[in-house]
Amino acid sequence: MTGQSLRALSEANFEDNEISINVGGFKKKMRSNTLLRFPETRLGKLLSCHSKESILELCDDYDDTKNEFYFDRNPELFPYVLHFYNTGKLHVMGELCVFSFSQEIEYWGINEFFIDSCCSYSYHGRKMEPDQEKWEEQSDQESTTSSFDEILAFYNDASKFDKQPFGNIRRQLWLALDNPGYSVLSRIFSVLSIVVVLGSIVTMCLNSLPDFQIVDSNGNLEEDPRFEIVEHFGIAWFTFELVARFAVAPDFLKFFKHALNLIDLMSILPFYITLIVNLVVESSPTLANLGRVAQVLRLMRIFRILKLARHSTGLRSLGATLKYSYREVGLLLLYLSVGISIFSVVAYTIEKEENEGLATIPACWWWATVSMTTVGYGDVVPGSTAGKLTASACILAGILVVVLPITLIFNKFSHFYRRQKQLESAMRSCDFGDGMKEVPSVNLRDYYAYKVKSLMASLTNMSRSTPSELSLNDSLH
Repeated sequence: MTGQSLRALSEANFEDNEISINVGGFKKKMRSNTLLRFPETRLGKLLSCHSKESILELCDDYDDTKNEFYFDRNPELFPYVLHFYNTGKLHVMGELCVFSFSQEIEYWGINEFFIDSCCSYSYHGRKMEPDQEKWEEQSDQESTTSSFDEILAFYNDASKFDKQPFGNIRRQLWLALDNPGYSVLSRIFSVLSIVVVLGSIVTMCLNSLPDFQIVDSNGNLEEDPRFEIVEHFGIAWFTFELVARFAVAPDFLKFFKHALNLIDLMSILPFYITLIVNLVVESSPTLANLGRVAQVLRLMRIFRILKLARHSTGLRSLGATLKYSYREVGLLLLYLSVGISIFSVVAYTIEKEENEGLATIPACWWWATVSMTTVGYGDVVPGSTAGKLTASACILAGILVVVLPITLIFNKFSHFYRRQKQLESAMRSCDFGDGMKEVPSVNLRDYYAYKVKSLMASLTNMSRSTPSELSLNDSLH
């Protein structure tokens, strides 16, 4: 830069001169006094430069003969910058990408604080909560991807029968046993299984009633013979189910890695363990204490209710939701633990001298737990005015704490339920009559589009890294 140009540029700080701005081919002359209203912006800082090197730190090129500054930026967004210099306010049109606009004004050194009130709420809402606005679209795409992967695994298992003896017959039996609703045979088998499970649970509950309890000559309780018959029939049916599924499984080694198969195994193990314990006790009276183990194992029969998950889409979706919502559940437990600890100590401090039910901190823990979870047994209540105010705050805090993670958990449940229904629908539409002929009906275009969109989102997140993050990455490499 010549000395004359430098002097001219320096004088622009005091005189009403014009400078030429070229943004991606969009040329505009701007008065220096307009730019000086915002000296912290990129264009404002240009007026304080006294060397070509300092100018090129702020712009991409400079023509000292025309006194023109060139910026390699999007010319379609520059009119918003011009409007800011003229009015002192930023306005954001609805069709603009808020992230591109945010990056653009950050380049020009303009703070988001200057966004006018008419656009501020919408802008920050779109910027801070894009996932919430597009939840349904993303959930549908994720459901498509997850279902597609599971259908591929399902077809991979089904294809293993082609190289096995009686492959077609075993495949049909496998589909009938493992996929309720696949055929008429599978529906009949599913109904019978549900009836046996419910019958087993009902007889276990009725057996606890005094009217159905039988006392032997030694004063010991014995099971009603009628209920014992139902129990033995249920065990025989559950054992037949498990053995049949294992016999027609496509992969014996992976059979018990499936959660539903483990539930089937756990539903019959207590009976056989109890049977072995009773035989050992009868043969060796010195091991009579093992009889208590048998009594505990009998109570485990209640877990047979989990077998209904094989026949219920909702129960399977609930299990998947709990599995993948451990962070939300952990957050809920953490909030409850903090609240219980605080309110129990406050209640103990206030009520320890006047209320025997709240005379110890562990007792106050119990009171705070039933209060924050809004159960409210009423066995222990504060009596003083300060104690009642503490109880009111405890209950209100409990409601807020419980509500916070519910939306996230419900959204995940909806996602897994939709995915499970789509998977079942695709499985029922498959035909394996003469071997592997037909592939499931899946929209491959949506699957591919989702994968590409995920890749682009990852690249976008990388491009949004802060300058400090980028410099750190450069130093590491």
